Amino acid sequence: MTTNRTFTMIKPDAVKNGHTGAILNDIIHAGFKIVAMKYVQLTEKQAKKFYEVHAERPFYMDLVNFMISGPIVAAVLEKDNAIEDFRKLIGATNPKDAAEGTIRNKYAESIEANAVHGSDSNENAAIESDLHFSMYERF
Repeated sequence: MTTNRTFTMIKPDAVKNGHTGAILNDIIHAGFKIVAMKYVQLTEKQAKKFYEVHAERPFYMDLVNFMISGPIVAAVLEKDNAIEDFRKLIGATNPKDAAEGTIRNKYAESIEANAVHGSDSNENAAIESDLHFSMYERF
């Protein structure tokens, strides 16, 4: 089932470096509507749950520790073709490979500190959104 919604997080590196406003501006100017948003600090339990798909990988605990190192901005975004369009907007995971003008090209520090998360499927967008927002927090 396809939807017109996706989930994103502005990660601790981008928040710490003062890029939150610029990233939100890029998102809005790309035609996305913010239907839910919050500024939070993830707990270790929340970060482990969010990234449990990577639990067997060697970088898992480094990723968890990075994600709890500072506040994040979580958001649900809406637009036709949301998943694909947002993945294009943020660019490749490694900012060295990210296309000119993408969010990661402009704001990411490294493959680990890559500024933003974007859901990779409609199923994961729903799961990730549900981890962060109740239905009462979405508009």
